[in-house]
Amino acid sequence: MNRYVLRILYFFFVFLFTTVAILCWKFPSKSSLKVPFFFPSPTSSASIPDQIPTFSKVVRVIDGDTIEIEDKKIVRYIGIDTPETKHPNKGVECFGKEASNFNTELVAGKTIRMEKDVSETDVYKRLLRYVWLVDSASATISGIFVNDYLVRQGYAYASTYPPDVQYSKQFIEAQREAQKNNRGLWNKCKK
Repeated sequence: MNRYVLRILYFFFVFLFTTVAILCWKFPSKSSLKVPFFFPSPTSSASIPDQIPTFSKVVRVIDGDTIEIEDKKIVRYIGIDTPETKHPNKGVECFGKEASNFNTELVAGKTIRMEKDVSETDVYKRLLRYVWLVDSASATISGIFVNDYLVRQGYAYASTYPPDVQYSKQFIEAQREAQKNNRGLWNKCKK
């Protein structure tokens, strides 16, 4: 490439990033939830052959790791576990309400992209899915990886159940980061 083309590309990208920054500053998200602009999120789709991600709208948040989508199906986030709020034997656990409220603020009424791992459902007939929030002003191109985000912010534990292990290492690292930084339940709940 010649220098003229490189200069044009340089100024185009400077203009593009400046415009995006101004728009983000001028039209902030209506939610009080603050999601980092640069959020660690997988850039590739699940590596399961012939898998097509599905999109749906969240109609209800059941708790910190379970939601209901448009077609009345219940979805359980894969690879994580949040403190209980509705378990008949455990009652409300430390940081359970906070995790449920955070999940509500994050995904309620919004469009998500879901991908399965190996298992379709759990023993309670809930769909098992990795979930990305795609209609947030703070989302990256691939979306906000909700499963990871809840662990990284200290609202959930990494909890792997084979054969659904595609992002288990990422969730364990997210949990280490939350523990190291004393975030969420790692600050409030002592085991």
